[in-house]
Amino acid sequence: MSNSSYIPVFAHRGASAYALENTFKAFEKALELGADGIELDIQFSKEGYPIVYHDPQLSRLVGINKLVSDCTMEELLSFKLGKPWRRFFSSFKMPAFDAVLAWAKTHKLPLNIELKSTILDNQIGLGEFLQGLTLPVGSHFSSFHYELLEIVKKHRPEYETALIATKKVKWDLLADYKAADTVHMHKRYYKPRYLEACVVSGKACRFYAIDGTEPFLTNPHHAVIGWITDYPDKVKTTQQRV
Repeated sequence: MSNSSYIPVFAHRGASAYALENTFKAFEKALELGADGIELDIQFSKEGYPIVYHDPQLSRLVGINKLVSDCTMEELLSFKLGKPWRRFFSSFKMPAFDAVLAWAKTHKLPLNIELKSTILDNQIGLGEFLQGLTLPVGSHFSSFHYELLEIVKKHRPEYETALIATKKVKWDLLADYKAADTVHMHKRYYKPRYLEACVVSGKACRFYAIDGTEPFLTNPHHAVIGWITDYPDKVKTTQQRV
């Protein structure tokens, strides 16, 4: 639980309000803006290599109707990313997770690694990925899928895990989610009921979709240990007004 009014700020897919999400430019911009950590999404290529990309489908940023997990690593690294009218001229590429990890270690930036739904079909690959993995201090795994957090705890119990809350979460039984150390929630869950459930279960929490205008940023609940935002500069500025 937090004992300080300053709460660490994680840049959501990097500083994604200022640069294309989940790219090195977004991560470097987050560092420039003073983010305390980076939130990113990982999936596995067809061969099982970790790649940083949000959507299961490639249509939104690549323009092809294909799953990330159906492409080779060589293919994924070659795709240009961007909106349809900009993609042809784009220099943005998907980063390999290993490259981002090396960069984060250099800058001692914690990572919030969200495990995406496509990994449900490669749970053996997730276990193999976790073996021997070394992350920057303060890093953790998050997912909407509790079974993926169970795999993390099975192979690497020392790493923090966070369940991303949905309507399916049984708040009165939050303590029963043994494989989840913490809870990540959309800011609309910043209400006494959910905060108290975290306190009762002994689980800290982080909130996402924060934009720097929320009144609670200057007087955060003691269960809160992190903000996740597209605007790390704005959230840090608001907190520093305290």
